Amino acid sequence: MSVNNETKTTKLVTQWNISAITYSSGSTAFEGSYIEEWLNDTTVDGFLGNLRDYENFIVTDAKWNATMDSTSLGSITRPGNDGTIVIDAVGLLNMYEYQSSYYGTTYGNGYLNNGLYWKTLTPYSTSKVRQVSNYGDVNSSIPTSANGVRPSINLKSSVRIVDGNGTIDNPYRLEGDNDSNLSGTLLNTRYSGEYIRFGNDENNLYRIVSHETSGLTKITSAEPLKNSGTFITSAFGSSNSEVNYSTNSVIGTFLNGEYLTRYVDNTYSDMIEDSTTWYLGTVGSSDSYKLAKYTDTNMSSTTSSTTDAKVGLLRFGELMSGQFDRYGNNTTYLTLTPYSASSVLYVFNIGSASFIIPTLAYGTQPSLNLKSNIIITGGDGTKNNPFTLKLG
Repeated sequence: MSVNNETKTTKLVTQWNISAITYSSGSTAFEGSYIEEWLNDTTVDGFLGNLRDYENFIVTDAKWNATMDSTSLGSITRPGNDGTIVIDAVGLLNMYEYQSSYYGTTYGNGYLNNGLYWKTLTPYSTSKVRQVSNYGDVNSSIPTSANGVRPSINLKSSVRIVDGNGTIDNPYRLEGDNDSNLSGTLLNTRYSGEYIRFGNDENNLYRIVSHETSGLTKITSAEPLKNSGTFITSAFGSSNSEVNYSTNSVIGTFLNGEYLTRYVDNTYSDMIEDSTTWYLGTVGSSDSYKLAKYTDTNMSSTTSSTTDAKVGLLRFGELMSGQFDRYGNNTTYLTLTPYSASSVLYVFNIGSASFIIPTLAYGTQPSLNLKSNIIITGGDGTKNNPFTLKLG
């Protein structure tokens, strides 16, 4: 995205939103917000903890300028170092950086417009935070709303390119992150974001989410399920009080039944761990993403609200529970997480997240845990050359 000519560091930002979480409990300050915590969370529940050997690649004491600015897009000036500076490994873009990416006065034609809603770290006021819309213009929203997250990092000056040409089909590969000859390698040694060939026909591309359960590899479909090019839909539950996922809920019955026979079949179904724990903590208005899995924000213990199943969904705020493509080429889909006793959280097709009653039908993006003895037989984990697998 940019280069610091003094330190020779390179700033990057994800192409797509990779999650959608509540910004904060009410404050518009980036420092101390839920989103800052998630970006720099070194556990399996956040962003930084799922990156490969991040200390070798990322400037961990980078400066992020989070100065408040209510200036109109096109008139924003570069914020000075005497403003609000936050020191973190991972941050978000500020509004000046977004403004610098577009050409002329047409907001939508800049390279940072990905056709989705996503938050910046620039406060608009003490009550609103600035965000980019799916059309490429900017507005502001209250910090208790949940919008798309596009993490930004600064690569160290020592990081070298060893392959690729920087295009979408052949991105740069970095020294230390360009493994080859992976045939025979256990899948549970690989990294979040890598692609896998898994399943049938048009629904056969998946991505690694994390290794949340020791030895297992959690994956999710690279996009919600389709049937002949059209996204399929399902209700979450049969009544408005059915907000807890189980193998007996509407969507749970589908995922642990028809999905396994029609969309996966025995070849791949045998690779899935027969039963794992899915966390069903409630995340209400102004709540931290951590409550989807833990009893409190200190993460002292996991929630007692759980279910066991072979196939589930990603929970609210989990890595990869965000859009991977632009508005018009995706669909609104459900998460695992209750919002209240009568509603569940979902990710809207423009990248934001909100809540709905369980009886409404939306897209389905399955998640599952692959067994510890899954072996890579080919591929390099990129979108155009995903890993192929066999059961060891």
